[in-house]
Amino acid sequence: MSKKKADLSQFEQTLAELEQIVQQLEQGELSLDQSLAQFERGITLARHSQQLLQTAEQKVQILMQQQQQESLLPFEPEQGN
Repeated sequence: MSKKKADLSQFEQTLAELEQIVQQLEQGELSLDQSLAQFERGITLARHSQQLLQTAEQKVQILMQQQQQESLLPFEPEQGN
């Protein structure tokens, strides 16, 4: 699996787990200790997701800057003899 696919898969898994935690907390059926543990896990997942998004944004910015630095040369067809 390529690194890009691994990063995307990791982000999707993290997001899915975070959504599951939110649902559990919203249901209100967990004990206080369980709720606190899930909340702590959710914060960790949210921070990790934010880091993944920041990394992706930096990559996009680098690619956009590289694209702007590249200049196109005018096409000059070969002249026949």
